[in-house]
Amino acid sequence: MVYSFPGAWSPLRAFTDERERWVLWLPVLFGIGISIYFGLPVEPPLWLGALAVAVTALAGFAVNRFKLNRDGGPIAMLTLVAVIAAGFGVAQWRTAAVNAPMLIDRIGPTDVTGRATKVETFPNRSRVTLDRVRIAGLRPDRVPEKVRLSLRGEQPDITAGSWLRVRAMISPPPPPSAPGAFDFQRQSFFRQLGGVGFSIGRADILSPADDQGFDAIISGPARLRQTITTRIQTVLEGATGAVAAALMTGERSAIPEKVMQAIRDSGIAHLLAISGLHIGLVAGIIFIGARGLMALIPSLALRFPIKKWAALAAIAGAFAYALISGATVPTQRAFLMVGMVFVAVLLDRRGLSIRLVAWAALAILVVSPESLLGPSFQMSFAAVTALIATYEALSERRRYQDYDHSRLPPWARKAMYYLAGVALTTLIAGAATAPFAIFHFNRFTDYGLAANLVAVPVTALWVMPWAVVAFLLMPFGVEALALTPMGWGVDVIIGVADTVAGWSGAVTLLPAMPTAALAAVAGGGLWMALWRRRWRYWGLAGIAAGVLLAISASPPDVLVDGQGRLLAVRAEDGSVAVSSLRRARFDRNVWLRRFGLEEAGAIWPKTGTSPDQRLSCDLEGCLYRQSGRVVALAFAEAALAEDCWLADVVISVVPVRRACPAEAGVIDRFDLWRDGGAAIWLGEKTIRIETVNGARGKRPWVPVRGKKRETQPKIPQPKT
Repeated sequence: MVYSFPGAWSPLRAFTDERERWVLWLPVLFGIGISIYFGLPVEPPLWLGALAVAVTALAGFAVNRFKLNRDGGPIAMLTLVAVIAAGFGVAQWRTAAVNAPMLIDRIGPTDVTGRATKVETFPNRSRVTLDRVRIAGLRPDRVPEKVRLSLRGEQPDITAGSWLRVRAMISPPPPPSAPGAFDFQRQSFFRQLGGVGFSIGRADILSPADDQGFDAIISGPARLRQTITTRIQTVLEGATGAVAAALMTGERSAIPEKVMQAIRDSGIAHLLAISGLHIGLVAGIIFIGARGLMALIPSLALRFPIKKWAALAAIAGAFAYALISGATVPTQRAFLMVGMVFVAVLLDRRGLSIRLVAWAALAILVVSPESLLGPSFQMSFAAVTALIATYEALSERRRYQDYDHSRLPPWARKAMYYLAGVALTTLIAGAATAPFAIFHFNRFTDYGLAANLVAVPVTALWVMPWAVVAFLLMPFGVEALALTPMGWGVDVIIGVADTVAGWSGAVTLLPAMPTAALAAVAGGGLWMALWRRRWRYWGLAGIAAGVLLAISASPPDVLVDGQGRLLAVRAEDGSVAVSSLRRARFDRNVWLRRFGLEEAGAIWPKTGTSPDQRLSCDLEGCLYRQSGRVVALAFAEAALAEDCWLADVVISVVPVRRACPAEAGVIDRFDLWRDGGAAIWLGEKTIRIETVNGARGKRPWVPVRGKKRETQPKIPQPKT
């Protein structure tokens, strides 16, 4: 294999000069394969990914056998294709492995029996997830693997592992509120959560949790998490106890909504996600504490490798903490990285490097490829990749490490360096995660740096050390000795969140970003982070392209939800008018957030015309005019007689049982029921119509509805 390219600089030479960093692209290529799978409009044959890997392997064997790999190019290309195909195949097999029944229609009231695997306590209710479910009146082959129920009113003390019977209303997991919005059905599919609902009356505990056998092993971590959460909230009441529990066990359900919103708006919500900061602090405190204690015993310290013993203790402690906190994607990533750092200590090798990030990402994607699509995976790995890449670059450029004329005392210099490090870390992590926060949540926190300069040191230097002590004291029942001072620090964090969130302009809302824009920004960022030579700055072109795509994207002009309860249109000034402020509140909030708005500013007239003259309504429906196009919004069948001939697009919340020659298409009650909500973009030359299920395709997590009634006329395909 030839890697020598004399002469002028070339991309191929730069590529081969950085061959030690090729391995960092394995999870990226693997993720591209996963993305291709999830982007398909139909479910591919299960053998397709495995066949692609086999074909590339045979091709690689042939290239080597016939000595066709002189410059290394063919093998490199085949390896690239093989890794992408492997990601594609792993995603296929994961889908097949978790495939389970999912409800299609709402059922109930009916009796539901099952075992509680997770119990969450909210300020005004509780929620329980059941497995081994039985639903009265439903055939066994149609019963979901898991259902999640909100328990209203007075309920018994339920622990994980208990068997329950409750009367409930159960519905399928809700579809996206709009094309391109968060897909809870897909997330639920991979969690085998086939139904959600609420209880009617009090739940009955059929049998308590089993303390022996395999069931006890499975439900043990959930029960331990619940017990620890209860003991924390017994000592620390209100929001303080809820936030402390979130930091120690990952249970955030008890945090009051007002406090949680302030934490989000101030930019310190990452402190509540059990990730690298928490796992690293816990492991570091255990490592330093264990090593320090053993060093106090000369006979032990002089004869045995206490550093390695302390590393083993740190790995065990980090694993226990990850298990107790629920082992979310950021927690898994953090544990894998921290664990490998201490394994390096055991092997007398260098610990932290960007390769650890790559291997942790690859491990998580192999086990749960669907996590690639979630904000947790994306934001967690974006932050840590950017941080390590930046500090790698800074370490290579240290010029003044021995130059220090400061007259400040050493403790002051260290404090300044620490605060500067926190500020730099916040800026880098904030910049790396901002595109993903905008894509998933349509928001950017403007004063995150100010909040983190206080909240991060308080968490690292005060709150988490006391949390570790509290864990150690719990077996003896005296955890209050540590939880009380921990609560003082938590109160400081809550106070910082309230203060910063109250500043004017604390949050900037932004319209929904296209997937292509996020992909371009992420690709450009990875190019800059994973390469080390000058050609890494080519990544700026990808970031710039993503920004341009995001800026040029326009929100839809008309939206209708999947049940015909809510419609929205865009006003001339960019605000939004909604048909109701009472119905479908969740969908309305999602729509407004995707428009980059806090509230609907335009007026939807019950009768008459809106101030901008775009929307005119009567009791039977409305007409919306934009760019020379007309959209009819029919509330009653009588409106169709005229609207079908006048409008380019007809949206009817009632079934259409007559010929309707609207030029661009008709969306009626049956279409909404079958295809989900719809979005319409109006242009002078084109009309684009997207539906929720049309954007998702025919995939296992998309429930298949019945066909349209034969009495309804065939709808022409929308023109684009």
